[in-house]
This record gives sequence, structure tokens and C-alpha cells, in this order.
Amino acid sequence: MSLSIAVHQLSFGEDKRENLYKILSHLENSSQYLNVFPEYCMGVPVKGLTRNFVQENAEPIDGEFVSKIVSKSREKGNAVVFTTYLREKGEVYNAAILAEKGHIKGVYKKIHLFDAFGYKESEIFSAGEDIVVVGLSDFVLGLAICFDLRFPEIFRIMAYRGANMFIVPSGWYRGQYKVEQWRALTTSRAHENVSFLVAVDQTSPFFIGHSIMVSPYGVTVKELGEEESCVSLQADIREVVDARKVIPSINLSKTKLYSRFYNSLMD
Repeated sequence: MSLSIAVHQLSFGEDKRENLYKILSHLENSSQYLNVFPEYCMGVPVKGLTRNFVQENAEPIDGEFVSKIVSKSREKGNAVVFTTYLREKGEVYNAAILAEKGHIKGVYKKIHLFDAFGYKESEIFSAGEDIVVVGLSDFVLGLAICFDLRFPEIFRIMAYRGANMFIVPSGWYRGQYKVEQWRALTTSRAHENVSFLVAVDQTSPFFIGHSIMVSPYGVTVKELGEEESCVSLQADIREVVDARKVIPSINLSKTKLYSRFYNSLMD
């Protein structure tokens, strides 16, 4: 009924191998079943993320970075969500990977690239086009990455497809009102879909930290500060079941009507 979760709020520099072994070390020392890491696990240079850095470090799904983390999940008998610069068919994606006990169960390629606040992530990565929903323990996880939080449509579609917990690796950049926006968006995505949400962010120098877990009722279960830290949490599927009885918004949604509205926008 209950899923144990480790939130690994870390900072990753520009040395990919050092970042890899940092993740492996945290996995080795974790006693929780689901381990969640931030966005940009392969690293961010001191002057910020660039196309050249990503192109130089990107790997295929069977490359060392992914393979060693997946192997560690087999060794430990646990599950992990982490991110990678995924090279596939001539493109490079900002991707989140869910692995359990040595098997890759889901690969999500970030749909909404961060073209805002003066950044242009679409000049670095190709955009994904598929939603990913994966069963784990008693839960169904929906995967998203950072800027996706600003697009409620994909979270609702994941909920329609059975998701009752969202896992959101993030690199939420610092800036005016960014902490307030982070809290508002994570809380909204959880509560409007009556689901748990776990969003794990990087820390200094570029990112705000403040990794957060939100309940189906929109209540903050835990929020970290700005420094590197790890925390263990519990999520009980019975809380989702009970909340959806009280707030049956998923069942009350008028999907056919919404489809008509969307189709009219395409005319």
C-alpha cells in the first residue's frame, strides 16, 4: 500500500563521470524503494548549459551513463528515476528514465522545452512527442520534466491514462518569483488531478532547490531548502483512493466535450 521514496536533491557540475558516480553512491546508500534525481543529471557547465556540452556528453540508451545506473537498480533491487542527454536516431533529447530492478520501464523525452525567461532549450534538444505512464508497486507513475509543469494538459491526460503519482525531475532556474511559481505549479498539478506529485530539483548555482512532495489534497508533505540534501518519504495509495472518492474530478471530466473544443481550435 505504501511506497518508500528517496528524494535526492543534488547539484551536478560539468564532469559527467563524477556526476554518474555521485548518483551511484546515493543509490548504494539508499534504503528506499523509489529514488528520484533531478533534471540535467549528466551535468551543467559553470557558464550554463550549451548545445556543444550536450552534444559532447549525450549517449544512447545503452551507453555507460544509463547502463551503470540501471545495473545499480538491479544490484540494489530498487527503482530509480533519473535524467540523461539521450542520443537517438540523430537527435538528442532531454530524457527521464524509470528503471526498476535492472529493467528500463519507461523513457520520457521532454515535450515542452524551456524557451522562456531568456533561455532557448529548443536550440539544444529535440522535443519529445509521447506521454509516459508506468506502473510501479501499487502506483501508476506519470513522468514529466521541469517546464512541463506549466502545461496542465499533459498531466490531466496522464491522469486519464491511470497516473496517480507524478514524478518530475527538474532544473528550475533561479529568478524573481520562481520559488513562488514552483510551489503554485507543483501544488496545482497534484491537486487538480487528485494525485501525489514528487518534484526533485537541482541546487546552486543555477537552480532553486526546494524539492517538494505534494499530496492528492494539494497539501505539501515535504519541501526542502536550497542546499543539497536527501530525504525519505512515504506515499500511501489509500490516500489517493480516499481523496478521489471525496473529489471525483477525474471521473467527472467531460473528455468528449473537451475534445470538441480542442478540435475547433484546429479548424
